[in-house]
Amino acid sequence: MPLLQIRGLTHWFGGLRAVHDFNIDLEEGELVGLIGPNGAGKTTIFNLVTGAYRPSEGEIWFNGENLVGLPPHEITARGIARTFQTIRLWNELTVLDNVCIARASRIRYGLVDALLRTPAFRREEKEIRERAIELLTRLGLQDYLYEQAKNLPYGLQRRVEITRALATEPCLLLLDEPAAGMNPAEISVLMDLIQQIREEFGLTIWLIEHQMRVIMNICERIQVLDFGETIAEGTPTEIQNNPRVIEAYLGEEVVV
Repeated sequence: MPLLQIRGLTHWFGGLRAVHDFNIDLEEGELVGLIGPNGAGKTTIFNLVTGAYRPSEGEIWFNGENLVGLPPHEITARGIARTFQTIRLWNELTVLDNVCIARASRIRYGLVDALLRTPAFRREEKEIRERAIELLTRLGLQDYLYEQAKNLPYGLQRRVEITRALATEPCLLLLDEPAAGMNPAEISVLMDLIQQIREEFGLTIWLIEHQMRVIMNICERIQVLDFGETIAEGTPTEIQNNPRVIEAYLGEEVVV
């Protein structure tokens, strides 16, 4: 059974149909791209999968469980994490605190433990901090642990956001335009980072991106949306040469 299986996913915003009859299977360990023009429904699909919206129709199966109707925090606890088009860090907090807070979905102590600061509370808080430092070190952020997030360069802020998502211990990571706003050098670093975390953490990654250099070089297969509907699926080479995709989105030349 696929790790993620979506069937007949449809969503309306009032009289506007944003997504229509979307289907996909994601297998464990895959790195799959989702592309299309602005407004094609890509981020809406991520919002449906992560519980921000409830679909008008369709099913979303993850590890054999239908996620439709579950709130976002329960979906996160089941192993799905995401990043956003616009970086959403807690800017006034340190890099370390940003990652520690993300572990909230995994805490085991109760309210009484927290209020009384019991040994169980102190022990788990220590574990959370140690795990956050380990993750930040693995992603090359060990020199910025106590820096306020707002003071980091854009590329490093994006790296912190990805680390924060990893802190929830996902098996499926949704990346929504991680290269947005990056210069070519930062994009090269990002591509290496995505491949690194996929291999080191054994993740399945689903990637929305407008930078075709990223999509065409690291994704094994790609799905293309236009006006909420899938118009093509295939390998990067197949997508680059698909006349319908060229007309709707890519244009005559794709630089990778």
